[in-house]
Amino acid sequence: MNILYDPTLDGPLAQHDKGQVLAHLTTLLPDLTLLHREEDLHPFECDGLSAYRVMPMLVALPERVEQVAALLRECHALGVPVVTRGAGTGLSGGALPLAQGVLLVMSRMARILEIDPDARTARLQPGVRNLAISEAAAPFGLYYAPDPSSQIACSIGGNVAENAGGVHCLKYGLTVHNLLKLEMLTIEGEAMTIGADSLDSPGLDMLALMTGSEGMLGVVTEVTVRLLPRPETAKVLMASFADIDKAGRAVGDIIACGIIPGGLEMMDNLAIRAAEDFIHAGYPVEAAAILLCELDGAEADVVDDCARVREVLERAGATEIRQAQDEAERARFWAGRKNAFPAVGRMSPDYYCMDGTIPRRELPAVLNGIAELSRQSGLAVANVFHAGDGNMHPLI
Repeated sequence: MNILYDPTLDGPLAQHDKGQVLAHLTTLLPDLTLLHREEDLHPFECDGLSAYRVMPMLVALPERVEQVAALLRECHALGVPVVTRGAGTGLSGGALPLAQGVLLVMSRMARILEIDPDARTARLQPGVRNLAISEAAAPFGLYYAPDPSSQIACSIGGNVAENAGGVHCLKYGLTVHNLLKLEMLTIEGEAMTIGADSLDSPGLDMLALMTGSEGMLGVVTEVTVRLLPRPETAKVLMASFADIDKAGRAVGDIIACGIIPGGLEMMDNLAIRAAEDFIHAGYPVEAAAILLCELDGAEADVVDDCARVREVLERAGATEIRQAQDEAERARFWAGRKNAFPAVGRMSPDYYCMDGTIPRRELPAVLNGIAELSRQSGLAVANVFHAGDGNMHPLI
């Protein structure tokens, strides 16, 4: 049962009343921004999974940890549920609000608290954008490895909540593999520290439990991440295929030969054409599919790995293999991939993005199955995804 604290009765009510909740929170937290008008609430009714929409009762925009703690304590006492939201770029409905609840938006807590180049760590408030971490660490020759396609907008707090990955997660891991410590608040507003500044901490691995819990176990108020040195060199191979089955099989072949690329991405023809029209990355628009394979590390190792991957791709049936000739071309190759979602948005007034993971060996069968469903339904589908770990994003 939803309950609401009635200060005149010193007890609960059977239902939430928006006016009473707003008045109560405004009185106790006068410096906290609370949105309550319908036109102000509409932008928060969904995250990137826009097929599902719910208008929240109230939206809270804290700027300090003390405000978050106080809000959680009061909402707990009132029996009002709280859903936490970052930048709202997620595709799983993790930030979907409740009609009788408060949406706690952490985007204003966006300060980079510390970059420690000696320890190779960064301390961050949850609203810090993913890309901003690497930008701040760049002067020290460091970067933050997980790089979701939405990294220009998504926040580190949301990355923790969703255990975000990205183009380079195949080699460098997901968010959970790049975290050291979390400062968080329980739903009652009690402060907790999970993890440590060192690479390991005693006891149960609560950090892994918290990461990916979508805010269901607490509200993250500070994140400490590990930073990595920039690789000595990075090379990108782009392989074209006339058959999507062959491209899918090539992914498993690369991993099977013992090479773990920094990134291994796949795009089908519809995604290729959309990205090329939008970014002009130099993609082969007649190809049924392309693979982008990035290899990074020491110069000698990268040169050797490039030669080995080229052999694998040729055996797999690639019709053309191009290596980025310089950093500018490498950046263009990746820009096409990272802008594939907005590129497809230019082709259609609406699309639905799926997000799921399958075994690499099943890529050809699943891609053929998607194509068959596309034919049956009459709905075009663009496929663009992290092929290396089987994380697919069909855009319907």
